[in-house]
Amino acid sequence: MAFEELLNDPVIQKYLHELVGPTGMPVAAAPPDGEVTDEELAEELGLELNDVRRALFILYENDLASYRRLRDEDSGWLTYLWTFEYESIPEQLEAEMRRLLDALEQRRQYEADNEFYLCGQCQLRFEFGEAMEFGFECPQCGGQLETMDNDRLIDAMERRVEELSDELNVNSADIDGAVDA
Repeated sequence: MAFEELLNDPVIQKYLHELVGPTGMPVAAAPPDGEVTDEELAEELGLELNDVRRALFILYENDLASYRRLRDEDSGWLTYLWTFEYESIPEQLEAEMRRLLDALEQRRQYEADNEFYLCGQCQLRFEFGEAMEFGFECPQCGGQLETMDNDRLIDAMERRVEELSDELNVNSADIDGAVDA
């Protein structure tokens, strides 16, 4: 997928925005052809040099940018030439979705395996063992703890797990197809 195609995808735009934030988004959304210095980007985009450097470093930490250093023979100053590498974004998004799916499945299982009690006054939630330790009284306000029905929460998690699983199966096929092409 070309830079332009990637950057037009709202999911990828959101991903980049989450990584670099609003001040770094102009940097992430303006990948140059070839190498560029942080000073050139700051001037071209009308941004503070520190904001550009922060965004570049975040992109670098997430394997979306790389750099090479050049030392000026006369002054000894280092110049960093940056290259954007967005080709791995689809795979990174898929890996992030898989982590989310695993966490969601674990949380759903935790919700299904435990009985919870809720203080109607404070809205504090306790597992059965904790509620029993407190004599089924809220340690905050002394109110009676009531059994909490979390079936709607579990159902919502199950629907989201199913949606993510379906989406990952589609994405895996898309990625496999793109690799084979």
